[in-house]
Amino acid sequence: MSRSERLYRREYLSVAFYLTVFLSFGLISLVTTAAESYKGQPYHDNVYHSGPQTIPGRVMCAYYDLGGEGVAYHDSDATNKGSGTLNPADGSYLNEFRMHEGVDTSYTKYHDNIDDNSYEVVHPPKDLLYVGWTDPGEWFNMTVNIKEAGVYSVGLLYTSKNGGAISLDLDGKNIGGLIKIDSTYDARDPIAWRQWHHWNYGEDLASLPLSKGTHVLTLHIVLEGNMNLAYLDFSRANRHAGVDKTRSAYQRFRDLPGIGSWVTAALKTRSHALP
Repeated sequence: MSRSERLYRREYLSVAFYLTVFLSFGLISLVTTAAESYKGQPYHDNVYHSGPQTIPGRVMCAYYDLGGEGVAYHDSDATNKGSGTLNPADGSYLNEFRMHEGVDTSYTKYHDNIDDNSYEVVHPPKDLLYVGWTDPGEWFNMTVNIKEAGVYSVGLLYTSKNGGAISLDLDGKNIGGLIKIDSTYDARDPIAWRQWHHWNYGEDLASLPLSKGTHVLTLHIVLEGNMNLAYLDFSRANRHAGVDKTRSAYQRFRDLPGIGSWVTAALKTRSHALP
């Protein structure tokens, strides 16, 4: 190799090296900028100070992130319709919970048959904080710590006068598509305002692929609104999640290939033996 070729090769390698370093740091910078662009932080106060909420586990909606309108949440107005309004400011933790923020929050009450009425499917715990007065287009962020990657089933404790739908994002990307919420309306209830207090638990509403680490989980109100949202339960999805849980074990056994005819014949033999 001639001297000029060696110089050219050395110059080429130097340029390639610096270009690689530049691109690498450029990509790192882009990723860092994206990660640092979110200015919210996990909720904490003098009662709750456990940092990001943990998955698998229960994620409380009322513990949405700190950061305010447009950062940690978006609400249709700046007034908290629950804390400090419906629940008058009296110095108590529950009545004044986050009362200066736009997200509407309240808590379950066990007097006057409000949240312990006979028209709800499940009875929520007393004094349970929740997000309510929801409208389509609203959203809130919850910083979560996912202990292990995998597919998770999602449950939800809620009320929904008209039914509707929500969706979930992880770090700004939708996961699970549109999640349908069944109505909890019960025409038998003679008290109109109590339609917002018929609690139900939606089990296995969606299966979500989640990656390990600290992430921002965003809940969007998509359709209808008029929901009260208490908490989301995240559990590792059943490895046999494809099995239809509405059928009995016997029915599933009977429908296995080659089993049905044998079961039918056995039942006929047995029935003939009966008096």
